[in-house]
Amino acid sequence: MRAVVGTNSWGSALYGKILRGSAVNEETLKETIDQAVKKNLLVFDTAQDYGLGKGQKLIGKLCPEQIQISAKFTPSTKHGYEFGQVRRSLLKDLQDFHRPYVDFYWLHLPNEIEENLSEMIQLYHEGKIKHIGVSNFNLEECQKAKKILDAEQIPLYGVQNHYSLLERTCEKNGLLRWCNENAVTFWAWAVLEEGMLIPPRQNEKFTIMKFVFEQERDRLYPLYKEMYLIGQAHGMTIAQIAMSYVASKGIIPICGCRKPYQITQLEQAAETILSVSEIRRLEHITNLIDVKILHTDLFRFAVRK
Repeated sequence: MRAVVGTNSWGSALYGKILRGSAVNEETLKETIDQAVKKNLLVFDTAQDYGLGKGQKLIGKLCPEQIQISAKFTPSTKHGYEFGQVRRSLLKDLQDFHRPYVDFYWLHLPNEIEENLSEMIQLYHEGKIKHIGVSNFNLEECQKAKKILDAEQIPLYGVQNHYSLLERTCEKNGLLRWCNENAVTFWAWAVLEEGMLIPPRQNEKFTIMKFVFEQERDRLYPLYKEMYLIGQAHGMTIAQIAMSYVASKGIIPICGCRKPYQITQLEQAAETILSVSEIRRLEHITNLIDVKILHTDLFRFAVRK
């Protein structure tokens, strides 16, 4: 697997306009799926709240059987564990997908880890889950999850956390090293920092993210310049360099794709390995400008004590 197709802004037209500045119709999404099949990008990542609840229903409606689905269970941030909550959530997902199982299933927050993983383990044994992963977990929480799964002789497939050219905390805190040492795959979300690693264009459409982070974006111009120069050497855009950087570090980028050309760009970026020198140049500039958009602990507020 080289890259994963993100579907965060699939679904609601209003949701798409707020997050991405425009909405995309079903016909365009179907063309995007067809291009993903053609380019052999066959894993699509979703969650129940994407597109105001419509995103994964579209996946079930539009995606052919060869598309593999990555879905999530998000524990409550206010209430404790309730027996059967994971099963109920997964069965709803499977109904949306029109499938008997999900390929990848992630515990989306480290709340009630043992209780929620116990349900996922049972669903794994029933064949309703093919691979179990965790998302937005720190190193200690990942180690705990792996220990629980190891006791049942089930591998911890992966960790899905924030990683990008601007956010490399998992390298500094040992999490990425631990994943590599334990054959745990690392998937990165927010690879483009919600569009901030794409330089502004003329007549750019309004999005809430660009409005919130406009000041930080102004400080990114030295990085845009370096990304542009490296992109010229590889025949790629600045956005593709951000994707390729992640892939070059041995991490699987999750990138939102709503249009066929975005699939083509993601495939090219994931196939392009940047040189050690190019990676060092990019990291040197990010260290100098020290800009943070979405922090690695963005969802820590939702973790129950």
